[in-house]
Amino acid sequence: MNTVHSIAQVRAAVSRAREEGKRIGLVPTMGNLHAGHIALVRTALARGDFVVVSIFVNPMQFGPNEDLDSYPRTLSEDQAKLFDAGAHLLFAPNATEMYPDGLNGHTQVSVPVVSEGLCGGSRPGHFNGVATVVSKLFNIVQPDLAVFGEKDYQQLAVIRKMTQDLSLPVHIVGEPTCRAEDGLALSSRNGYLTPRQRQQAPLLYQQLQQIAAAVQSGRRDYAAIIETARHSLESAGFTADYLDLRDADSLAAIGPDTRTGVALAAAFLGKTRLIDNLRFSMRPKQG
Repeated sequence: MNTVHSIAQVRAAVSRAREEGKRIGLVPTMGNLHAGHIALVRTALARGDFVVVSIFVNPMQFGPNEDLDSYPRTLSEDQAKLFDAGAHLLFAPNATEMYPDGLNGHTQVSVPVVSEGLCGGSRPGHFNGVATVVSKLFNIVQPDLAVFGEKDYQQLAVIRKMTQDLSLPVHIVGEPTCRAEDGLALSSRNGYLTPRQRQQAPLLYQQLQQIAAAVQSGRRDYAAIIETARHSLESAGFTADYLDLRDADSLAAIGPDTRTGVALAAAFLGKTRLIDNLRFSMRPKQG
């Protein structure tokens, strides 16, 4: 596996692969890789012939009081994991390579409606940063397919909408969330948790399961279901950012025609912000 740091180097490597008739896969990441990231790489390898992984902690998607400076950067360890996984090329640019004139005044990509509320509501500008950097990566690599994790459910929806609206010739693949044995969704930010917080953290997913079970039992008092889950989390020491139920396909509010719902949550445990989601059929379970 080769590691490159410039746009010109990536384009040259991808051009050679294309000349050999290879199908190009892209896995965008911010590094500090875990088993969930490696699952994305393996999916890309199964569907493509030449897999590019990017590692870039994108300053445009961080707010002024977020963890840009402290976000874990573990390039050497990440390189070893990607080599073992079988990735072909690692693109690890710095901010100057991606934003040579700085962030102020840089063109931004905005995806309306689907980016509103949820994480978009609590992190203003976040999805503009995500859509912009992913758009840049698509233009740099020009992949046939790109793989993203479903843990960041709204992010995946934003990227799908952007790709569709801009007629980008990239097939977007969603990879199911990887979880620890106790159900906690794998995340680079899990490393911020204290040992005690790590024991408490799986409650977030458990509450999503409770929400889904309540809806599948036939309940439609969504506000009450959400409030019960919020109370359980806050009683356990979480600070809920949001809990919500949406149509899994559109991220609109659940309506009478919704066939598949998704329960979504973000909550702070100490200073660590955890996000998770769970898709489920709206049809009541048959006894």
